[in-house]
Amino acid sequence: MPKAQPTSIPDFLYGTAWKEDHTAALTELAIRSGFRAIDTANQRKHYFEAGVGQGLAAAYRAGLVTRNDLFLQTKFTYQDGQDYRLPYDPAATLSLQVAQSIASSLEHLDTDHVDSFVLHGPASSSHWTTDDFETWQAMIRERDAGRTRLLGVSNVSLAQLQQMARAHAEPPAFVQNRCYAVRGWDRDVRAFCRERNIIYQGFSLLTANRQVLGHPTITALAEEMNATPAQLIFAFARAVGMLPLTGTTNADHMKQDLASLEITLSPNAVRTIESIAG
Repeated sequence: MPKAQPTSIPDFLYGTAWKEDHTAALTELAIRSGFRAIDTANQRKHYFEAGVGQGLAAAYRAGLVTRNDLFLQTKFTYQDGQDYRLPYDPAATLSLQVAQSIASSLEHLDTDHVDSFVLHGPASSSHWTTDDFETWQAMIRERDAGRTRLLGVSNVSLAQLQQMARAHAEPPAFVQNRCYAVRGWDRDVRAFCRERNIIYQGFSLLTANRQVLGHPTITALAEEMNATPAQLIFAFARAVGMLPLTGTTNADHMKQDLASLEITLSPNAVRTIESIAG
């Protein structure tokens, strides 16, 4: 197996879902703004992964970054989560579909490896299935062959993570979930991850929690700290051990989101935000 170099873990992810024809320009803009970690998926239904590759190519041509400066994360998506534009043969085995999907991703992104390869969601909404086990083993083989450095699982429940562990599956390096304040900011899954040194990636931190952004306590704290409510949420996410993801299309918001890395919340502020249920 090729020996991969150590992969540095980013402090912020830029998400490329739902960007369509703007994907290339926004990917380049995110890099110009300072993002060094890009999240995508080989799921044409919601992502334009080839457009991400175009944005990366533009950033390379402009001398903004090299491939080694970036953390690239993509995903394998089951057929149920795809539309007709499949990145693999639907008649192939799951193992072959995984291989075809990552090969397609590497072509889209013009690279010989990604830094993280994520199962976009288990095959069932209720449990970890034999299909998931087969897919996960195939992803491990891709990692061992050097086509990715780390593996993850997205849109996964605590029960599924526990079932995965009971099946003695290799644990993921990442868990990426939509994070709702009304569900305690996914507290139980975060606790599972913390106990096992799994990095929790939180997405939809703003869009899933619009009521929190407008909560009087948040707006008052933001004013006191000379920050935006969005910056507080991202600072909170880091304070509780999350790797946050933003998908903003606004250049000013990109810079503001990155500036949240300089904000340190007091323990009391963290507790206050964690207790707000939206």
